[in-house]
Amino acid sequence: MRILLVEDDMQLANGLKESLRHEGYSIDHVVSGRESLVANSANPYDCAVLDLGLPDMDGLAVLKELKLQTNTLPVLILTARDGVEHKVVGLDLGADDYLAKPFSMLELLARLRVIERRIGTHSSSVIEHKSVSLDVQSLSISVGSEQVNFSRREYMIVKSLMENIGRILSKQQLENKLYEWGEEVASNTIEVHVSNIRKKLPAQFIKTVRGVGYVVSKI
Repeated sequence: MRILLVEDDMQLANGLKESLRHEGYSIDHVVSGRESLVANSANPYDCAVLDLGLPDMDGLAVLKELKLQTNTLPVLILTARDGVEHKVVGLDLGADDYLAKPFSMLELLARLRVIERRIGTHSSSVIEHKSVSLDVQSLSISVGSEQVNFSRREYMIVKSLMENIGRILSKQQLENKLYEWGEEVASNTIEVHVSNIRKKLPAQFIKTVRGVGYVVSKI
């Protein structure tokens, strides 16, 4: 599940990103309301975890705009505001759930699993395309019935491309994905890894769009 984390407390955000990625979630983090609206408009998310106390916009206004962009977007609110009125307004505006700070990471994960079950992404942890299967729970990739060994970085690149089948991802976008997972990236990292990945996957599974990036085509 792709999650948009909207949180300006960097210490909290870094802890959440690390914990959620460890659980197999794909996380994009922004620190302001306007950034969240731009990010979701460009590529709608499966779920948003939204802090109400943002520096540039009121979180409830951000919630309202996100739901206007994607009315099916599940939103879980995080806030230090513990008043019942804020909870009621947030739920009335379309929020799916509400956690007051401080909260338990176990509780947040439980709430996210409920959302996953509701939107149908929890029923299977496997992304399948052609003869390639990627399991986001076991962090494994199989070709046909045979599991193939990939390095952590190679796995992350394949995962990013398979989560965006038919969409071209630039070298910079793939580098950003590695950065998000705490990986250091050299200037030629993506080219080297894609070259190695191709040796392990079916021919033409990952295609190069010259001057643009890489894509796993739908056909």
